[in-house]
Amino acid sequence: MNIVSKKWVAIILIAAPLWGYAQKVVELKDPSGKVSVNVTIGNEIIYSVSHEGDVMVGASPISMALVDGTVFGKEPRLRKKSIKTINQTIYPPIYKKKSIKDHYNELTLDFKGGYSLIFRAYEDGAAYRFVSNLKKPFWVESEQAVFNLPDNPKIFAATPKGRQVDGKENQYHSSFQNTYQHVSLAEWDKSRLAFLPVLTEGKGGKKICITEADLLNYPGMFLKVSSDDKGFYGDFAAYPKDVSVEVRGLKGVVKTREPYIAKVEGRTAFPWRVMVIAEEDADLLCNDMVYKLATPAAEGDYSWVKPGKVAWDWWNDWNIYNVDFRAGINTETYKYYIDFASKFGIEYVILDEGWAVAGPADLMQVVPEIDLNELVHYANTKKVGLILWAGYRAFDLDMDRVCKHYAAMGIKGFKIDFMDRDDQYMIDFNRRCAETGAKYKLLIDLHGTSKPTGLQRTYPNAINFEGVHGLEELKWAQPGTDQVTYDVTMPFIRMVAGSVDYTQGAMNNVNKENFKSIYSEPMSQGTRCRQLAQYVVFDSPLNMLCDAPTNYMKEEECTKFIAAIPTVWDDTKVLNGKIGEYLAIARQKDSIWYVGALTNWDARDMELDLSFLGKDVNRIEIFEDGINADRVGKDYRRKVISLPADKKIKIHMAPGGGFVMRTLK
Repeated sequence: MNIVSKKWVAIILIAAPLWGYAQKVVELKDPSGKVSVNVTIGNEIIYSVSHEGDVMVGASPISMALVDGTVFGKEPRLRKKSIKTINQTIYPPIYKKKSIKDHYNELTLDFKGGYSLIFRAYEDGAAYRFVSNLKKPFWVESEQAVFNLPDNPKIFAATPKGRQVDGKENQYHSSFQNTYQHVSLAEWDKSRLAFLPVLTEGKGGKKICITEADLLNYPGMFLKVSSDDKGFYGDFAAYPKDVSVEVRGLKGVVKTREPYIAKVEGRTAFPWRVMVIAEEDADLLCNDMVYKLATPAAEGDYSWVKPGKVAWDWWNDWNIYNVDFRAGINTETYKYYIDFASKFGIEYVILDEGWAVAGPADLMQVVPEIDLNELVHYANTKKVGLILWAGYRAFDLDMDRVCKHYAAMGIKGFKIDFMDRDDQYMIDFNRRCAETGAKYKLLIDLHGTSKPTGLQRTYPNAINFEGVHGLEELKWAQPGTDQVTYDVTMPFIRMVAGSVDYTQGAMNNVNKENFKSIYSEPMSQGTRCRQLAQYVVFDSPLNMLCDAPTNYMKEEECTKFIAAIPTVWDDTKVLNGKIGEYLAIARQKDSIWYVGALTNWDARDMELDLSFLGKDVNRIEIFEDGINADRVGKDYRRKVISLPADKKIKIHMAPGGGFVMRTLK
């Protein structure tokens, strides 16, 4: 159950009519006094954000234009303001920690014309949102969301790999999977969108991560660099008008769009525009702001939401061997996957694309090679759950019937793919998937979609999200693709938004010189221990084992270790980290602590301070890069060692390497 404690420290309400156009300045500080938001109200609304006197976001105008000519924020007339302080504890049912401290000050500005602006100031950032108090439906033509940044900072941003639509690249059609560019703001190609989150550098090594939260029925925000290089401004895909059906009936491609970005029912709270501020790079690795800003789940029992690991078929191209049947999309192959999952205590097996008849986009038609009822029964005897893949359009055509039918059969969830855009229709589709899945107690893994914005809090069964340059990209990677550097960059940016469906676990591990993309027998960049450590480092409540069961059974020592790693946690501690170079994270479940560390292509020695383990923990199991891991990525060494009295250990990681450990009782 998602519970918020009744620990309200103070609520201060200030209400007074304030009329006219004279410029007014309202300041909001977080409870610690570190973060300050200044809002200037004159002919327009302008905000700025500072951290301990350093300007993080300079004076930036914000507004929202409606189709009928109304503009929220144009010549605003402030009617009243109110400020409140909230100090509470959130207890998530599925998360990277058991509890979240939620302490902030909130400013509400109510304006004549039926709208409000809400600002929140936290110790680690700020956020704002528009709220409509209008009673009748309306259409949003555009939104002005500006983030002006001082001194032409360097940024970390990724641009969409736009799909070809009618022979031209369309950046609004994207799987939101790309590596990051690290350039100055002025160097960014102004013709390119950047998808969220985007990270910018500030004064004194501080960072600002810009993203959004509580996106439920509104288009996702992209960022573009302004023509004067002063900062970013928001860009939104317009509402789809004409949509063609492509990719075996599973995907919709927008041909034309409406002259508005969103249809609104009247009273509504729009998404939060979020600015996470980090004094140190490592502070970004365990930030909770997006989750805290999301709409809480309805009261209820969510104990049926079961996170876990998944034996996955698609990445390894169903390439099992040393068997007496033809491997592929058939009942025999999936029984083999189920047997493998059962042997190692893996909770789920997924049936990816191919189990349903291609073409008609009808998920009720199962290919003749698969006896799905038999597989469900067989999996039940082995205490393994089955998850089905679905292209978004097939799922959308008959969502309630499909969920009802397969839930009754015993299927545990759906992995939904090919959304590939984040206009209002698709964002609402994601929400409806979660809502309908919850109705029938089904897990929902939103693959092929944009970054999370807190839907996992609103619907705890929305257990995972892609929007990440995951391991699948190495099946078709172009020369020069650098997954290793991405792995030590993404957690500081994309993971700020929420969990990642990265799909790690490769057993064929090679160094930079030996890597090549192979679709049917893929490999990973970097070492074996890197793959193991990613199960601790990456936040992923539904975590895939991407390689073939046959390969895992040849590597039983590593497989047993992976299978035992939890996917949700009671506590998370960041030990070290520098964006693009290295990171180390500790996570605890029940009485066992795990630590994972990654480096870039530089070999690295690191000292880990494990004093937080306490005096009762004296022995650990470790997997470390072998002495020849720089030449043969599969080289590793497992050891059980005693901790020194000061609980500090020195580790070495090979180029592209990793380290992982767990405590022993």
